[in-house]
Amino acid sequence: MVFGPWAHAGADTLRIGSKRFTESYILGQVLTQAAAPYATVQYLPGLGNTAIVFAALKAGNIDLYPDYTGTLASEVLKLQGPATLERINAALAPMGLGADIMLGFENTYAIAVSEARAGSLRTLGDLAQQPALRLGLSHEFLGRADGWPALKRAYRLPQQPVGIDHGISYEALAHGQIDATDIYSTDAKIRRYHLRVLEDSLHVFPRYEAVVVYRLDVPRRHPEAWQALQHLAGRIGAQDMIDMNAAAEIDGQSFEAVARRFLAGHSATPASDAAATGARRGLAGVLLSDETGRLTARHLALVGGAVGAATLVGVPLGVVAARRRRFGQILLAVVGMLQTIPSLALLAMLIPLLGRIGIWPALVALFLYALLPIVRNACIGLQEVPAGMRDAARALGMRPLQVLRYVELPLAMPVALAGVKTAAIISVGTATIAAFVGAGGYGERIVTGLALNDATQLLGGAIPAALLALVVQGGFGLVEHLGNRKRAR
Repeated sequence: MVFGPWAHAGADTLRIGSKRFTESYILGQVLTQAAAPYATVQYLPGLGNTAIVFAALKAGNIDLYPDYTGTLASEVLKLQGPATLERINAALAPMGLGADIMLGFENTYAIAVSEARAGSLRTLGDLAQQPALRLGLSHEFLGRADGWPALKRAYRLPQQPVGIDHGISYEALAHGQIDATDIYSTDAKIRRYHLRVLEDSLHVFPRYEAVVVYRLDVPRRHPEAWQALQHLAGRIGAQDMIDMNAAAEIDGQSFEAVARRFLAGHSATPASDAAATGARRGLAGVLLSDETGRLTARHLALVGGAVGAATLVGVPLGVVAARRRRFGQILLAVVGMLQTIPSLALLAMLIPLLGRIGIWPALVALFLYALLPIVRNACIGLQEVPAGMRDAARALGMRPLQVLRYVELPLAMPVALAGVKTAAIISVGTATIAAFVGAGGYGERIVTGLALNDATQLLGGAIPAALLALVVQGGFGLVEHLGNRKRAR
């Protein structure tokens, strides 16, 4: 049986993850469907880049995922020399991990340019002769040891590339917004966009054989499922992978359907038959699907849980900050600093700290981001209470806590509530990052839309998030209106 990322995984569940690009989504589905008849399987798609998915594997949040030998050797293990499976397994073994089941194809990195503007460019070394070329490279490629740093050093490239999401780089290349980008050799869009792949004459990129990275206890815990996965060894050729990528990215088939057809022994459906096999749904179909209700429930749970916890913690911190001015400045500086940490970086740090992926890292991240407006507004609201009101309350014999409860907090409530409202509205948008660690929400559609460059999926996640933000703002506006009427009476 196959569950989504929102399901609870028991100790006997085989948890399969994938990265955030088309091929990894498809391979994750292939592994999931191959193992599903023999074990209870939980599939967590699109968990993020290599660092996040590998951290999830080490922490035991997933049991296996598809990766590539070159990525493991250069990016994860920092091995020097050939990226053989034996050397990789020797380095993984102390972590309780291994790499096995070579799927049968290689997907190496490459740099591609549009044929229309390629001119004399034939090799990567030719890039050095054209320093004005605009390179738009994926963020992971820019930071990988076997990516741009190695390429720049080997070929002495003078360009200063900009970071761009891999899912939209082809469109940017086609519209002339960039001149070159990093690609995967099995990308289906190479032919569609008439790209020229530049030759790596110095062999900077290592071999990237597709393999399964797994926890060493998986064969013991799930022997039948592991045996089923072993049958995938050597079955997926490079052309098979290109066809499956094309079926998802060009024909609009779902990752699940593409994997199912492959395992059933059918080739990917050609573009001319896409309509007959179910092309992408229109925007109305996406927004009105049953899936929207599930995503809405998870998004509300993330926002409500994070903002609720931030309110319970932030308001008392605001009281302390208002009472102790010097400490308050330090406190506001600390919660303000939390806002400057990039969301994905914070999630990547939280995964090893919490030892898990899913809803908890997302909730902690949203909680930290929600603290600043709540603490600051509670502090300001209390500081704006007239001193005469406090003096009058004390003159009536009220103790300090009674003054706070019956005088200061009611008077500071409008400002404090505005801080909670701001935190809630911001959290609705920020909660879309939860999908990067398998926590669900509207971000699932946004992540999928980025991977496929599918505007319908992107809007299917962005529009409900925007509407939810408006609903939250309207709800807080109603509460403020009722509060003002009550105070007026």
